[in-house]
Amino acid sequence: MKTDAICGFAAVSAVFARRPEAVLRLFYLAERKVAAGPFCAVLAAAKKPYRMLPEEELAKVAGTGHHGGIVAVAKPLVPAILDFAQPPQGKLLLVLDGVGNPHNLGAIARSAAFFGVPAMLLGEGPGHAMPSDAAFRTAEGGLEHLALYRTRDLPRALKALDPHYRTVATTLSREAVPLGDLPRDRPVALVLGNEETGVSAPVVAACRRQVRIGGSGRVQSLNVAQAAAVFLHALCG
Repeated sequence: MKTDAICGFAAVSAVFARRPEAVLRLFYLAERKVAAGPFCAVLAAAKKPYRMLPEEELAKVAGTGHHGGIVAVAKPLVPAILDFAQPPQGKLLLVLDGVGNPHNLGAIARSAAFFGVPAMLLGEGPGHAMPSDAAFRTAEGGLEHLALYRTRDLPRALKALDPHYRTVATTLSREAVPLGDLPRDRPVALVLGNEETGVSAPVVAACRRQVRIGGSGRVQSLNVAQAAAVFLHALCG
């Protein structure tokens, strides 16, 4: 069975808080023994294993040296397939189109959780990052606090979302309005695009509006994770 290695105290705390039944095993360094105690108690009650390991062995379990001294091995976090007839509700839905770097996915999820975004919709298929060890590590627990959805047909999904949200693509085009000019009178489904090519043309065409972040012009754009934080700060305030 495929499993996720969830590294770091914040991420491990989040998975135990949100879906403790998914945790299969726990490993930690000696210096994390006290912090790991409550998690070990949960696993002991469920008759699941936990163990203190030396640094070298913990790095092997984690698949990285950047493990924060504690690693939970858990069942995969699989986003639900979006039901076009019953989409998620809320003031803001974050949509990712072709964001392929798992570290960017994790950073975006961290910002989304920080600002209280309830749900995120991920494009599915080649070139689209899904929850993974690297994403969990970067998200610092953020992925556990979002309702995650996926779809292989983002344009169709955005059309289905149109009665519930103002669908908005983030672009650099002339048609894009400044972020401060975006109407705030109804919920927004905000689409962030691929790290190099941006939001794909079919997805832009499926959106009602386009929006951009104004800058100095010295560089063309922000990293997608940085842009997400700017958009979310403005739209969640």
